[in-house]
Amino acid sequence: MRAVVWLVEGTWPACVDAVRVHAPHAREVVLLHVSGPEVPGVAHGAFAGLMGRGRGWEADPGDRLEALGDGSAAELLDAAAERLGRPCVREERSGRPEREVVAAAEGAGLLVLARDGDRSRLGPHSLGPAARFTVDHAPCPVLLVWPEQAPGLGTIPPPPHHR
Repeated sequence: MRAVVWLVEGTWPACVDAVRVHAPHAREVVLLHVSGPEVPGVAHGAFAGLMGRGRGWEADPGDRLEALGDGSAAELLDAAAERLGRPCVREERSGRPEREVVAAAEGAGLLVLARDGDRSRLGPHSLGPAARFTVDHAPCPVLLVWPEQAPGLGTIPPPPHHR
C-alpha cells in the first residue's frame, strides 16, 4: 500500500504520527507539501503595477517570496521525514492545494490529512474548504485526523427544533 500524507504548516505532526500508527506497514509513504500560488502571485502583480516608476524586474519581491516558500517547504518536508523515522518519498507540488492533493492520491491506498477548519468543536465546520474538497473527491480511503485533542461530545450543536 502507498500512503500519501498531506503536510500543512501547523498540523503536519499529527498527520505523520497518524500514518506511523495506522499504516505502519505501508510499502511507500509519500510526504506531500503543496505551495499555493497566491502570495507570490500577489507580490508579482503589485510589483508589475509599479513598473511605470522606473523599477527593474531584478527586484521583483514575488521572486523572493517564491524562494522563501521553497525553503520553508523543504524544511517542513525534512522535519516530517525525521519524525516519520523511515524511508519515504518527499513530494513538493505547486497549485491549488486541494486539487494537487487529490491528484497525488491517485492510486494510493490511503490519504492522511488534518482538519483545517474550526477545531474548537465537533462537526462539519471542523473542515475548511480545502479539506472538504479533498475528502469529497479523494480517489482512495481517507484518514482524517485532529491535529490536537478532539473536542468533547458536548461541542456538537443541538439538533434543530421542529415546529
